[in-house]
Amino acid sequence: MSTVLCVNKMEADLTGFNIDAPRWDQRTFLGRVKHFLNITDPRTVFVSEQELDWAKMMVEKSRMGVVPPGTQVEQLLYAKKLYDSAFHPDTGEKMNVIGRMSFQLPGGMIITGFMLQFYRTMPAVIFWQWVNQSFNALVNYTNRNAASPISVRQMTLSYFTATTTAVATAVGMNMLTKKAPPLVGRWVPFAAVAAANCVNIPMMRQQELIQGICVKDRNENEIGHSRRAAAIGITQVVISRITMSAPGMILLPVIMERLEKLHFMQKVKVLHAPLQVMLCGYFLIFMVPVACGLFPQKCELPVSYLEPELQDTIKANSSSLLDFLFFYRQLLFWKCLEGMWWL
Repeated sequence: MSTVLCVNKMEADLTGFNIDAPRWDQRTFLGRVKHFLNITDPRTVFVSEQELDWAKMMVEKSRMGVVPPGTQVEQLLYAKKLYDSAFHPDTGEKMNVIGRMSFQLPGGMIITGFMLQFYRTMPAVIFWQWVNQSFNALVNYTNRNAASPISVRQMTLSYFTATTTAVATAVGMNMLTKKAPPLVGRWVPFAAVAAANCVNIPMMRQQELIQGICVKDRNENEIGHSRRAAAIGITQVVISRITMSAPGMILLPVIMERLEKLHFMQKVKVLHAPLQVMLCGYFLIFMVPVACGLFPQKCELPVSYLEPELQDTIKANSSSLLDFLFFYRQLLFWKCLEGMWWL
């Protein structure tokens, strides 16, 4: 889409237009999938620096209500898409390309494809598990929440723990499955990735488990902080991250196991790795937005589930009986919608 203003078109009525409002209903699964499909579009990785700077300027002007005359709604929506893909929501600074969520597809497909291809030898297993966790660490650092800063020590500890867990799981399971059918060995990388997610994400967000996260009533009034709400949110994030990689890392080994037995595939073994990378890309195109939209960002939680002391506070200070409270679930360390934070 060109950044040149369409002067020949009738000027759009932008009265009441909120550039930060989600375009799709975030209360529905389909609406959330469309939202994340838009902001994780890998094509935005190739947008020029000049166009990204234009997008930031248009978003900032729209927020102030001073967009240039002749600006169309489509231009503002496109600018917001580019802005969400490249700029940190807290600081407004341009993020490095590899750490952007729009790079999840190209980066994830390459790493996942090679993890699935080179699973037979111990050095290859260790190397590609290390590459994968290093990539995840860079994404986490790039999208870290400025409102809840994480120390370098905590991020380093999380990185080494996740890497150690992934490598130990992969190496251990490789040794245990040597006599198992070949297909079982192909599933080892997924087990290693899932195990690392179960360790890495809670460690990266351990402060939320210790201090709790903010819970609010229907009117967005802050009620307090709940560790139980934090546990639910983090559990949902772990499930989302594992779901993102599960179809490709479970089904693709089955596909490749059958393809590699074909006569013509045995003659072109050099193409096996590129083929797996390409197929991983097809899976991730759909699974990145599906996994991100699996759970709503604004989560509803029964008051009866909260800590007893928080329930007592609610009963003492509320003029009316509350049945449910709400909290915002952070996906990784990036804001996605409703002023909050995208695997």
